[in-house]
Amino acid sequence: MREAYHKELESITQALVEMANMVGSAMGRATGALLDADLQQALSVASTEERVEALQRDLEERTIAVLARQQPVATDLRMVVTSLRMSADLERCGVLAQHVATVARRRHPQHAVPDDLRRTILEMGQLAQRLMAQAAEVLITQDVEAALQMERDDDRMDELHRMIFHHLMDERWHHGVETAVDVTLVGRYYERFADHAVSIARRVVYLVTGERADDYLPDPPLLP
Repeated sequence: MREAYHKELESITQALVEMANMVGSAMGRATGALLDADLQQALSVASTEERVEALQRDLEERTIAVLARQQPVATDLRMVVTSLRMSADLERCGVLAQHVATVARRRHPQHAVPDDLRRTILEMGQLAQRLMAQAAEVLITQDVEAALQMERDDDRMDELHRMIFHHLMDERWHHGVETAVDVTLVGRYYERFADHAVSIARRVVYLVTGERADDYLPDPPLLP
């Protein structure tokens, strides 16, 4: 009986890893669709988002069933509860990838991103995908140090997000309001995607240690 129970817990983790890999791949394709005005890639993201939603519903049902049948305690309880929260993070990431793809679809056959912002958007897309791959790895290894490192890696996404706004506010911006809105939205989608990946890592820290990730991170420097 206990062996079946622990196999069920392992299968929940495997489902989370599968979701993480799916949404990471979806964001990669959404970025390609955005930068290359590739309609087929954009359309493929929608089908992935539907599969992610189905996986999340299935995972919620399974975790609730474990709570009801097994009444887990201590680490097992933390694992079940954090799995519910992580599945919500991952489902939201699927939606964010779909939002990026929708911008590409709406502007097709034109490009939504102007040439002078392509490099920034490409780096944001690659970083979002890389952070989600790291989140999937942390789910498997439960490596607290690697999970905490993701918080630091996310600083680059915040920097890129600020760069977009600096670019939009530059008096040399000449691409119009519509493009400015598209770029603003896309930048926000990438930033939120990365935030959810980091949230998953923070939940792994709590799962392993029983303590919040904030307890392991240095305090920010005081402003002068």
